[in-house]
Amino acid sequence: MTEFPAESPAALPADLAAALAALAGRRPLLVASDYDGVLARLRDDPSDAVPEEGVAEVLARLAAVDGVTVAMVSGRGVADLRATSGLTGPLRWVGSHGAEFDGPLSGELAHRRDALAERLAPLVAGTPGARLEVKPASVAVHVRQVADRAAAAGLLDEARSSADSSLTMKPGKDVLELAVTDADKGSAMQRLGAELGAAGTLYLGDDLTDEDAFRSLGPGDVTVKIGDGDTAARHRVPDTAGALAVLEHLADLLG
Repeated sequence: MTEFPAESPAALPADLAAALAALAGRRPLLVASDYDGVLARLRDDPSDAVPEEGVAEVLARLAAVDGVTVAMVSGRGVADLRATSGLTGPLRWVGSHGAEFDGPLSGELAHRRDALAERLAPLVAGTPGARLEVKPASVAVHVRQVADRAAAAGLLDEARSSADSSLTMKPGKDVLELAVTDADKGSAMQRLGAELGAAGTLYLGDDLTDEDAFRSLGPGDVTVKIGDGDTAARHRVPDTAGALAVLEHLADLLG
């Protein structure tokens, strides 16, 4: 796997640049990215996670190229992602880890989600700084703002142990998401790629849930991990600035 040169944050490693050059000649081309931690810095309050400077512009450049589709693939619900990012244009929106692909959830799944939220609410309320987030297809327990780290870990363990076998657990950075569907970003990427007949794909992600997407793609695709940690991605950049550099490099190649 490539490592991003610390002394030159704007320069891509040679093998990543070469992989992007090979990808740029393929059509149809799918450019897909997670949002939080990739196009926007992680924030204690998720509603504050606005795109980094230059993100909207480079996505617009990419989406304007004939035969190129740009997709946002997020754990957020699509409505939340649209509102928080403020991104517009001819983008594809995949939310709730792929559960929101062709429309909202069914009433039955929404009922299961609400019952789960009701069950977890007392656990979260007992830990100062913890927050419960109800999403379209899941309920997430956030502990980023819990000062007592032992209590934070204990809450996540308790939430995990309380989950029944019908739920899909999606651990992340200071969060445990419990989903009422088994959709993941990998199945979403396969579905989107098949729908488009994609001849090549670029995927950028930073979290554990992005590993499903990395593993789902083929050897000719380009997968980029943002930040530290074990990964199935073939390349790595350190932060959101590195992610922007990857997208700008591809946009330059596409002209």
